[in-house]
Amino acid sequence: MGTVLDEIITGVRQDLARRMLTCTMTDLEAAVAAAPAPRDAMRRFRNDQLSVIAEVKRASPSKGALASINDPAQLAAAYEAGGAAAVSVLTERRRFNGSLADLDAVRERVGLPVLRKDFIVTDYQLWEARVHGADLALLIVAALDDAELDRLHRLALDLGMVPLVEVHDEAEARRAVHAGAELVGVNNRNLKTLEVDVANFERIVSHLPDEVVKVAESGILTGADAARVRSAGADVILVGEALVTHAHPAQAISELVAAADREESR
Repeated sequence: MGTVLDEIITGVRQDLARRMLTCTMTDLEAAVAAAPAPRDAMRRFRNDQLSVIAEVKRASPSKGALASINDPAQLAAAYEAGGAAAVSVLTERRRFNGSLADLDAVRERVGLPVLRKDFIVTDYQLWEARVHGADLALLIVAALDDAELDRLHRLALDLGMVPLVEVHDEAEARRAVHAGAELVGVNNRNLKTLEVDVANFERIVSHLPDEVVKVAESGILTGADAARVRSAGADVILVGEALVTHAHPAQAISELVAAADREESR
């Protein structure tokens, strides 16, 4: 029996096959050649304050529908106003109700670096991400073997994007470091049970070198959560649910960062 991740990737590959019928790799290569240069995300993440990657996320496999988000560009603008360092856009259709159109809309509206968050398993998807304005692209270690991880990591860099390499345990953290990842996200969600435990970040962060920018993902719902992972060594937090369900997302970002700053100054 396959895992949730396996099931999602099966659907991703089916949707990808349909897109490839209407847009060839040659088309993508031509579009990338004409595209503006990517924005520098790492400069924003390497500062003295906790950075926030704010996510445009309508749904998830664990929670179902979270928010309708009729205007992803407007939400992204609120994130920018609230001090987000980057915007993450879910583009997976079946489980997260996202699309590349959302990525286009956000890219058009904000000046921040934008992350394509999807289940990237092919070169085509990275070229596609760059065409649609992504400055960062998610690579999930659990979805890739070592050869795939190395190849996709190198390609993302060659395209001018920063790979956010996501890990879930110590073994995956070692694989990410071996691949040369400079931006590593520790996902606190168990891929088998879908349960979240923020202590996962605390366990894994010690396996990452000092020079790696460390991102805490999943389960950052309150200021206390942000302060906790900041104390453990997070440079960045990736937050979706807590923002899309908040009446004032810009304020929510400010509150998360302020809570982490208060804890750090004690």
